[in-house]
Amino acid sequence: MPETAALAAHPTVHWHAVQDGRIQCDVCPRECRLKEGQEGHCFVRAARGGAIVLTTYGRSSGFCVDPIEKKPLNHFLPGSSVLSFGTAGCNLACRFCQNWDISKSREIDTLADQASPERIARAAAELGCRSVAFTYNDPVVFMEYAIDVARACRARGVKTVAVTAGYVSPKPREELFAAMDAANVDLKAFTEDFYRKECGAHLAPVLETLEYLLKETHVWVEITTLLIPGLNDADAEIQAMTRWIADRLGPDVPLHFTAFHPDWKMRDRPATPPATLRRAREIAHANGLRYVYTGNVYDPEGQGTNCHACGATLVGRDGYEIVDWGLTGGGRCRTCGARCPGIFEDAPGTWGARRLPVHLAEA
Repeated sequence: MPETAALAAHPTVHWHAVQDGRIQCDVCPRECRLKEGQEGHCFVRAARGGAIVLTTYGRSSGFCVDPIEKKPLNHFLPGSSVLSFGTAGCNLACRFCQNWDISKSREIDTLADQASPERIARAAAELGCRSVAFTYNDPVVFMEYAIDVARACRARGVKTVAVTAGYVSPKPREELFAAMDAANVDLKAFTEDFYRKECGAHLAPVLETLEYLLKETHVWVEITTLLIPGLNDADAEIQAMTRWIADRLGPDVPLHFTAFHPDWKMRDRPATPPATLRRAREIAHANGLRYVYTGNVYDPEGQGTNCHACGATLVGRDGYEIVDWGLTGGGRCRTCGARCPGIFEDAPGTWGARRLPVHLAEA
């Protein structure tokens, strides 16, 4: 696709016609059945001309260079910069959404920037970014655009990251993640009741995505759980979740517990106390997980990476700044030689905590 290609409704392939004359979108477990002109739950996939099209291809809510640790990814090119962007819409209905102004937007004005896949890949390379992240809203809903961007990035040696809730059907899941190098999957809770009441979704498809990624792909995977007081922060639930991760995914999957703050349609809950995150981290460690982090709070102990074999500091962090580096080439501990799982270079990046908005709109 040329860089100046028209940015408009884009054809998709994951759909089929149903007997009542509607068209079913097959991208995610919602399986929206749409009449001509209707939009799906995500707002951005619509029935037009007897097919499902993506209405936001080539459009973005904005581009920004971030530290990779902000995604959060702690074992994927630490210290490097990532070009982040999203579009609009989401296939979940989380009442606590922290990016609701983007993910819940129906307004075209939200998509103030635009760029072709090649333009994004070229910009990332010129800005010195080691990767591009599809974030702010879920790349599942704009997967055709994300995949085209990922392919353009791969041609330039730039890696790609999906920040996702993992709510995707099997065939689209295979296609989307075949184009990705890393993913942070938002495991929102570990009960069906929470997913149904708070997200308008189901837990099982997310667990299936996690198992698929860990067992059938080479995508580097980390998991994030936002702990919300009184809803998903009970010891019993954290015990069950971390045991499942250790048993089904293995002890080396990094897990991030992050703090909730009141937002969107959940302003009646208090912010998560740091003590809750520390308690969750202790439970996860006790259940065999080796790399467990805390986020959205200042907690140096919960942000650094330590060797699982000898306890030496491998990556010391102060917020998004890397202050200590104890890895040799190949991601091994300088002290004992044990390998730390992840994607590492010989030295950390030096981007630090900077956030740099960039404008990529093409003439």
